[in-house]
Amino acid sequence: MEYNKQLAYMAAGDIIEGFYVLKSASVRTATSGKPYLNAVLGDASGTMEAKMWDFSGKVTNADEGKVVKVRGEVTEFRGSLQMTIRKLRFAGSEDNYVLEDLVPTAPIDSVKEMEYIQELIASMEDADFRKISEVMLDRHLAAFGKIPAAKNVHHSFLSGLLMHTSSMLRIADYLATEIYPHIVNRSLLLAGTLLHDFAKEKEYAYSELGLVTDKTVEGMLVGHLVLGDEEIAEVGKEIGIPEEKLLLLRHMILSHHGKPEYGAAVVPCTAEAELLSNIDLIDSRMEIYAENFETMEKGSFSERIFSLEKKIYNHGLQQE
Repeated sequence: MEYNKQLAYMAAGDIIEGFYVLKSASVRTATSGKPYLNAVLGDASGTMEAKMWDFSGKVTNADEGKVVKVRGEVTEFRGSLQMTIRKLRFAGSEDNYVLEDLVPTAPIDSVKEMEYIQELIASMEDADFRKISEVMLDRHLAAFGKIPAAKNVHHSFLSGLLMHTSSMLRIADYLATEIYPHIVNRSLLLAGTLLHDFAKEKEYAYSELGLVTDKTVEGMLVGHLVLGDEEIAEVGKEIGIPEEKLLLLRHMILSHHGKPEYGAAVVPCTAEAELLSNIDLIDSRMEIYAENFETMEKGSFSERIFSLEKKIYNHGLQQE
């Protein structure tokens, strides 16, 4: 029997025991008339369908996202691997498992990335934009370092928002310093880039492991652009940010999706807002490429990717 073997490395005939994430679960009725559990298990390496026959437990789709300990056998069914579960229970506080083994985590040093962001804030020349950046980061610090940037599409792993934002800040700082210093205000661009997705903390609901499960009511009815604008307007007034500067920052938040059909409340009308929208697009799309390349052979095309509205080609040269 193998213990905590990752799903991606399992083969037919493996007898396993370990902790996995219950990605989906529903109780169905077999042709024999007996109930069975139809589930999908997951870990950081991937997912696998699973069945537990003659099921008499109390697992429902409300339990999706929880950690379970299972014992079972890997079999092959219609060309795909699946697990036949013999025993199953929910993990308790006394159980020891490594979170990073169960859920995908950003390939970054979170401590160093946070230090980089704090140093970048300290380097802002404009005291007002520096102050609101410090206050807002402090308000969101705990969640900002851990939550994903989305449910799927891009940066949907733990610390995904931190990775996405720090990458964007590096691009923003370079463009403001080296390419367009005569066009953009560096402090404004950095502040807008830092704050643009903070409201995703309110937009999404999260599992006990920290992954996005769905949108909140606020997220569905208002969305993170407007939620972010509202918080920045409130905080800015509380700490005395001049109204004109606050308006410029709010405009960046409300317009960073670029077009109304992509969710923007208004289109970008300042140089900083224009850059933020495009930097966001660049980093999110490059992450989509990166995540798809992980499962693509060199010299192959992907299936059509919904978020990109096209197929992509992996030439493989970036791996040399």
